[in-house]
Amino acid sequence: MVRETPGGDLRLANLTKRFGVVTAVDELNLTIEQGSFFALLGASGCGKTTTLRMIAGLEEPTSGQVLLGDRDITRLRPYRRPVNTVFQSYALFPHLNVFENVAFGLRRRGIRSVDDEVTRMLSLVQLDGYGNRRPAQLSGGQQQRVALARALINRPQVLLLDEPLGALDLTLRRQMQIELKRIQAEVGVTFVHVTHDQEEAMTMADTVAVMNAGRIEQLGPPADLYELPSTAFVATFLGQSNLLAGEATAVVGGDVAVTAHGTRFSVPAGRSRADHGPVHLGVRPEKLMLVGSADQVPAGHQHVAGVVTDASYVGVSTQYLLRTGWGTEVSVFAANSGSSTRLAVGSEAVAYWDPQHAFLLPRDTVDSDRTSAGRDEPVGVSR
Repeated sequence: MVRETPGGDLRLANLTKRFGVVTAVDELNLTIEQGSFFALLGASGCGKTTTLRMIAGLEEPTSGQVLLGDRDITRLRPYRRPVNTVFQSYALFPHLNVFENVAFGLRRRGIRSVDDEVTRMLSLVQLDGYGNRRPAQLSGGQQQRVALARALINRPQVLLLDEPLGALDLTLRRQMQIELKRIQAEVGVTFVHVTHDQEEAMTMADTVAVMNAGRIEQLGPPADLYELPSTAFVATFLGQSNLLAGEATAVVGGDVAVTAHGTRFSVPAGRSRADHGPVHLGVRPEKLMLVGSADQVPAGHQHVAGVVTDASYVGVSTQYLLRTGWGTEVSVFAANSGSSTRLAVGSEAVAYWDPQHAFLLPRDTVDSDRTSAGRDEPVGVSR
């Protein structure tokens, strides 16, 4: 089926796009491995959709190249590229039934015998028997499957997905995340998925690139980015992080010693992106545990004390905010396992963590940490 189509790695070489004085994509260099599921993740305006449009041929680069294997496709018209796009709006033809929507690309190329191929594609997206229905008779998730089948029937080397699940409700979105991952594994086509949804990117992609201001901040397997971010932006955009402003003072054995708000901490050198000067000590909220006093902190763990200012029950966990003595609010996600007592707002508590779960990032002193001034903003609230 689609696996028969020869391809190659998708490479972006110094790809740049400017709109007047605004640089949307800034000398982007990126290699997307053939047959992988790749996610471009970022907030609105970071340049991810512009990058996708340049790959598709819908936007002309200011400079740089788009290469597929050894072939330069930078100046090819969209219909001459071995690339198809699935949009958030689906873009189905309302006057055609499902069968003809899927067959459209084949018929446009002059292929008359389409029945077998359309049937295979409808089976791939689990829409057997839906060929005679019109798009208006389908749910949002079913329409998205039709759009996917219509794109894949053309045997593209690269399939671009532009926020494809954004119009679906939460339950359908999660179902389609699983389905897209299954379909990509089955057909072996390179998927490039643009999204602002961290869960989507982490659930489906082999590799995630976090984009910010037209550049890639960090890329790698989702678990690597989450467990060991390289910048404060990645730490707070990909999930939530507590970031404590401090100073790295020395490397002692295999640890980096850190002083933050008059308290000494340490982070393993292997989890440290900096070992001297201004730093952020980071800990994910789910890595923290809450107890009533410092006497209950296990040996070898580090902690901060404070007062519970908020407790929100969200099913799988209770999410706490703990205001420390210097004014910073630390987020703690406590699993609702039934083995712990829920803490009341206003009660004193201690948040502790295993140093092996912390990470250390360089801190730009120009963007001095708001928490060091003792203001009321929570640390590392995801954007």
